[in-house]
Amino acid sequence: MWAQPSRKNDVEAGGVTPLYPMMLESPELRWSFIRKIYSILSIQLLATIVVAAIVVFVRPIATFFVSSAAGLAVYIVLLITPFIVLCPLYYYHQKHPVNYILLGIFTIAIAFSVGLTCAFTSGKVILEAVILTTTMVVGLTLFTFWAAKRGHDFNFLGPFLFGALLVLMVFALIQILFPLGKLSVMIYGCLASIIFCGYIVYDTDNLIKRYSYDEYIWAAVSLYLDIINLFLSLLTILEAADS
Repeated sequence: MWAQPSRKNDVEAGGVTPLYPMMLESPELRWSFIRKIYSILSIQLLATIVVAAIVVFVRPIATFFVSSAAGLAVYIVLLITPFIVLCPLYYYHQKHPVNYILLGIFTIAIAFSVGLTCAFTSGKVILEAVILTTTMVVGLTLFTFWAAKRGHDFNFLGPFLFGALLVLMVFALIQILFPLGKLSVMIYGCLASIIFCGYIVYDTDNLIKRYSYDEYIWAAVSLYLDIINLFLSLLTILEAADS
């Protein structure tokens, strides 16, 4: 007579299974936090797609940026805006709704930069980059959740990824000052893709285990930048191969 309620409790317990061994916090709260992050991230990506599509398909916008000094000045402002917004975003990341307004400005500025990059790239290359990015992000995310469930930890990747990112930035600066040809562009794209794949795993692992509930803005920003940079890296490889 008491067996049925017992099975019901087991089912309910199965829905809140800890995300990783020795988990001390409430699984329900952590899952709620994760859903919140991916909801914000989905809105960011949707906004990026919409803005980038407008820039790509409304040709006068892209033409303005490349055919006039004013357009170049606006483009430079768009490039530095995300870095400027990060400062107040760090200070107000827990203050609603200022944090969401700053996050929106940050996202739209990056979306314009992505759109301008895509505006001068063939549709086939963009589609291939989108498919590859989606596949890799979904695959790496599922892998990280699976690995965390089995006790694997990726926190050790932090110093290595930071060092690799510094090398990548120096490589990009050298490439700008002293262009080394299509092969070096492809090498840069491959290295960047590997690094940002690592960052997706690292930041997803932090999302599961280490981000506090008040750091939802930073968690969303980190994953958003990982995905955008991975897309741009793959776009660089495919565009160099297609040329």
